[in-house]
This record gives sequence, structure tokens and C-alpha cells, in this order.
Amino acid sequence: MTTDMRQLTPRDYPKSLNEIPNPPKHLWLRGTLPPEGHKLLAVVGSRSLTPYGKQICEMLIQGLSGYPISIVSGLALGADACAHEAALNVGLHTLAVPGSGLDDSVIAPRTNLGLAQEILAQGGGLLSEQEPLHTPFPSDFPSRNRLMVGMSDAVLVIEAGERSGTLITARLTAEYDRDLLCVPHRIGDPNGVGANQFIRLGAELVTEPLHILEALGLD
Repeated sequence: MTTDMRQLTPRDYPKSLNEIPNPPKHLWLRGTLPPEGHKLLAVVGSRSLTPYGKQICEMLIQGLSGYPISIVSGLALGADACAHEAALNVGLHTLAVPGSGLDDSVIAPRTNLGLAQEILAQGGGLLSEQEPLHTPFPSDFPSRNRLMVGMSDAVLVIEAGERSGTLITARLTAEYDRDLLCVPHRIGDPNGVGANQFIRLGAELVTEPLHILEALGLD
């Protein structure tokens, strides 16, 4: 079993994670948590990220370079992987929260094992409430999402279709009183139905990095 991990107790958690209705009883960590004083930005979106979504994700995160910000995402395909990679490319700390345990043998999806290892190599972290050898069930992913939202100061939605699981995460953002930031999409684009809907309901529209910095109080 992978040995470079440790178990955290609630006093070790990012502070805001203890404030949610159902905080985890324990967490497992590989690598490092966000540095003290960093703002945490959760980035979520479609697993089938479009070229537009990828371009916007990279542009927005590149514009955060040099600021005390950590990028939190779920290590999934699509928007999650793009967010982690963009953060690594510009030297931002990034924390991955997979639905699986953290042992190399079970990290999911398997295609992102290399990305997980690169996150660790560049000083980031992997965090999970699952036991190290836990293979994920579908129900583990909504549970994982509550951790991402709970520890973050704001949640950025890149793309979300009408039935996207990202919508669950966006609703949690409101329940936990976090700022919801959404990238607008062209009218009629099925990949932007969710984001456009939340903008209409009051989410903050994001078209440039400055809008994220303002939301995080770093302008």
C-alpha cells in the first residue's frame, strides 16, 4: 500500500470544512493542504469538456498566477483535470479530492493517476474521506463534492449541461453560503445550460480572471 499518506482529524482540516452540516469524521491526505492564508477556489464542470471550456478554464486560472490561491477540484476527466493541469502550469497550489481512496492502486479515474502523481511532485495534495484502498461507488462522488464546496471560498462552474452532476455541486454552494461563479455560454449551447441558468438565478458572471479575484477579495 502507498505509504506517503496520513490521517487528519477535524482540527487539521481547512477551517471552513468544519462549518458544513455534515463534516467528515476523518480525512486522508497525501502531499500538502493549501498554505495558510490561501483562498480556495473549487473548479467544477463537465467531464466532456469542449474546446471552448478548456480554453476558458486555462485562461482564467492562468490569470490567477502569483496570487495566494489554491485550486480545488475532483481529479475527474474534463474540467477537473484541466483545472489541476492549468494550476500546475502556472505554479499554483492545487488540491485534488477524488471519490476513491488515495492509494495508487485505486485512484480514479485510472487515466488520471499520472496527473495525481504530478500534483504531488509539484507540492500539491490529494485528499479523501475514503479509506486508502477504497474503490469508488457512484454515491461517493456527490459526497466528495460536498468536501470540495465546504472547504472552498468560491466555486467556479466552467461548463454544465442540463443533467450535469455539476448542478448538484452548484446547489451545495448556495446551501453552504459560498460564492457561485459561472462562465457564460452562447444561447442554445447545451454545454452551457446549467451555467447560464445559475447566472440568471443570481450567480456571479465570470469572463476574466479579475472577476474571480474580486469574488475572493484579492482585487
